[in-house]
Amino acid sequence: MKEAGLKLLSFPPDSPPLSIISAAKIAGIVLPIQTSSSVSSPTLSFSNGLKLHGNYVILRYIGRLAPIPNFYGDNAFHAAQIDEWLEYAPTISCGSEFENACGYMEVYLEKRTFFVSHYFSIADIAIWSGLAGTGQRWESIRKSNKYPNLVRWYNSISAEYSNPLMEVTTLYVGKKGLGKPVAAKLKEVKNVTGDSSDKAKAGSRSSSEIDLPDAEMGKLRLRFAPEPSGFLHIGHAKAALLNQYFAQRYHGEVILRFDDTNPTKESNEFVENLIKDVETLGIKYQKITYTSDYFSKLMALAEKLIKEGKAYVDDTPREQMQKERMDGIESKCRSNSIEENLKLWKEMIAGSERGLQCCLRGKLDMQDPNKSLRDPVYYRCNPVPHHRIGSKYKIYPTYDFACPFVDAEEGITHALRSSEYHDRNAQYHRIQEDMGMRKVHIYEFSRLNMVYTLLSKRKLLWFVQNGKVDGWDDPRFPTVQGIVRRGLKIEALIQFILEQGASKNLNLMEWDKLWTLNKKIIDPVCPRHTAVIEERRLLLTLTNGPDKPFVRIIPRHKKYDGAGEKSTTYTKRIWLDYADAECISVDEEVTLMDWGNAIVKEIIKDQDGNITQLVGVLHLEGSVKTTKLKLTWLAETNELVNLSLVEFDYLITKKKLEEGEDFLDALNPCTKKEIAAIGDSNMRNLKQGEILQLERKGYYRCDVPFTRPSKPVVLFAIPDGRQQSVMK
Repeated sequence: MKEAGLKLLSFPPDSPPLSIISAAKIAGIVLPIQTSSSVSSPTLSFSNGLKLHGNYVILRYIGRLAPIPNFYGDNAFHAAQIDEWLEYAPTISCGSEFENACGYMEVYLEKRTFFVSHYFSIADIAIWSGLAGTGQRWESIRKSNKYPNLVRWYNSISAEYSNPLMEVTTLYVGKKGLGKPVAAKLKEVKNVTGDSSDKAKAGSRSSSEIDLPDAEMGKLRLRFAPEPSGFLHIGHAKAALLNQYFAQRYHGEVILRFDDTNPTKESNEFVENLIKDVETLGIKYQKITYTSDYFSKLMALAEKLIKEGKAYVDDTPREQMQKERMDGIESKCRSNSIEENLKLWKEMIAGSERGLQCCLRGKLDMQDPNKSLRDPVYYRCNPVPHHRIGSKYKIYPTYDFACPFVDAEEGITHALRSSEYHDRNAQYHRIQEDMGMRKVHIYEFSRLNMVYTLLSKRKLLWFVQNGKVDGWDDPRFPTVQGIVRRGLKIEALIQFILEQGASKNLNLMEWDKLWTLNKKIIDPVCPRHTAVIEERRLLLTLTNGPDKPFVRIIPRHKKYDGAGEKSTTYTKRIWLDYADAECISVDEEVTLMDWGNAIVKEIIKDQDGNITQLVGVLHLEGSVKTTKLKLTWLAETNELVNLSLVEFDYLITKKKLEEGEDFLDALNPCTKKEIAAIGDSNMRNLKQGEILQLERKGYYRCDVPFTRPSKPVVLFAIPDGRQQSVMK
């Protein structure tokens, strides 16, 4: 029998089936989703009209359908064991049984990697989803050490399938556990088409569940349209992710369009990097288009508007024109004849000396209180060659003229725009009306503003051109490449942006919140290593230490096996940070991490009172619970790795620049600090982009891995949202 096509998964708004959605995403199965108050349990509809009902019935079906080996067992016995765990999973969400269930699974997982046999299955998904669905209750347990085996298993699954599982929990799980999707927050999206009625048609969903009025399931078409004049920054990322969110919610599509109407600022380098950034964000676009694809149509339309008396050529100097628009004064050229306008239009097309003095303006309303409607500029001359089409044109359309046309021409149903464009929305629709084009719905969301951060590409370009940063991917930049290079996981950025939703409220966001989310993602899985600051480092001689060095293999992360193992060398003489040595008193017992206790018997100083050496004895029978100082250390060997630990600060010193304030007056004179250090020998194996924690120093991302002993491994410090650097 031929398998019927999946049509729709529907479920009650307050009971999203995490296990089904997670299994489908992990398996790469496209599963259209819809919340509906008319169903009491998850229902999977097929194209032939048949249906399946119930959480675990559908999960078993996904398990059989998925192209993952042994997803629903490799034999009848293992399939039966999986069924047992599917029946057990609901007890996790029973309040009174939660602790008992955790205790039972803790014992069961003591010597197991997965719940059934030696492979990942839908049993693991069912249990993982049950725990994740309890929200803060499970998160509190994860932070404690109450159920280490269960937490180790959970963290392993979370890390292995981080992208799909993070997407699911971001959308469907809040602090209190399962509930309405995060999309409920996105309902604050504002309809600015002037239609306050609830016309939205999205399957059988009730109006209270609609995010975009007039959106039809399966017919939504959106566009993300960056200008290729810089790299994608965190503000653009919000727009891109919201477009993708709504496209997925309504089973629509997103077009990636490059708004390449200003050849002076644009380049192929920016196009290539914007595509890279969009793909880094996980945006699934249907196709790539360019505004320049429509230049010939736009020129023809401009000429048509001239002939209809809806546009005119103006040679008023730019500054005077701006003043006249502000004051509502009509240009002397506004009354030019159509013949005169067409003559000057041809001069503009030719790029002649006369043409270069002119621009084309729309004839709208110079007395309108909304100044954007006061005869905006449609075309300007620009002799600079275009990065895609060379010197074919000498005139280029403005964004205000091109965008309404291309949106309508490409069949865009809803244009998502940040609220900074609010006053230009009336202009957008008036231009579409004059063009005779279909009206496109506009929806606003608040622009993402971050403290101590510039998002203007013009200002960011200044830093690049003046050598204040190393490029558009500099870790001090708010570009996607910059913040990823600094150590931000894309999952954290997605969660941060979706939590804000499509609200129109203007907010100045703190970076600390984003870095705190990031820490929650990296801490459970990133390996631990040891470093000692090079400056003034000193030796502790353990008189009863090992005469011959020996090596132990220990976990890189004590609670996450997936981080692997590392070798630790133990010697009679060990390196300590000078700052730690200053805190030690004679005869004090300290703990040497991953070894045991030692008693410092002698602190040797020079004539200036600086510590030069410590002498002590191992006291391995001592209790680590009784010591005040827990010290990181490195064996005195020639295998240690040279490190350069790099910290970054904000590029400006003010949280927010006021209107008209020059950013050059707020430049931070010191934004980068490099500290020399030595690290354990295992750090020779770090890969570029790998994230790690240096014990007691913080989180880092490897930017330059080991190549030779004389060249240091470069590690970029990752903020954690609260910690002040120990190196400042």
